[in-house]
Amino acid sequence: MGGVSTVGDRADRTDRVPKQDRSRATRQRLLEAAVACLAEHGWAGSTVSVVAERAGVSRGAAQHHFPTREDLFTAAVEYVAEERSTALRELFPEGAAGDRRAVVSALVDLYTGPLFRAALHLWVAASNEDQLRPRVTELEARVGRETHRIAVELLGADESAPGARETVQGLLDMARGLGLANLLTDDAARRDRVVTQWAGLLEDALG
Repeated sequence: MGGVSTVGDRADRTDRVPKQDRSRATRQRLLEAAVACLAEHGWAGSTVSVVAERAGVSRGAAQHHFPTREDLFTAAVEYVAEERSTALRELFPEGAAGDRRAVVSALVDLYTGPLFRAALHLWVAASNEDQLRPRVTELEARVGRETHRIAVELLGADESAPGARETVQGLLDMARGLGLANLLTDDAARRDRVVTQWAGLLEDALG
């Protein structure tokens, strides 16, 4: 009777679900460990073995999920970028066109944390690694488009207006520059003044 499940069938199904959950959890630990290692040790010091040890999994398990080092690190930066994009949207669930300073501040924060530091190491490595370069270039383009789209939405910018698109892009370029400066010194007071100035500029430019 093909429609009747046996105890063994039910046990197999019960066993499969936890395995899938464990696999997802292992993958997430590896991605988070990869970003942390890249931010702390750079490309040269971030091997698959180092990441696997930090994540608490075997090298074999790491390579099961990510066959190559390039697979692991590009996936890791993309994963955390998506997480940060989600977090940015959740900061302003109703939109934030009325508080542009808060939006500017949140965007700047995107470029002053471990994600940006990790991404920077990946960019530098890609400039010297032929295998890595096209993957990182494509990843950066996707992340950049998504960040720009979120910024436009949160700022309430009308990109059909002359100069609006360039203004938003200039804001993101400025935020990236502050992120680079933050790698050497934590100049929060100066950053705060720049955020305030840019919020005023956006009011004038975007209306």
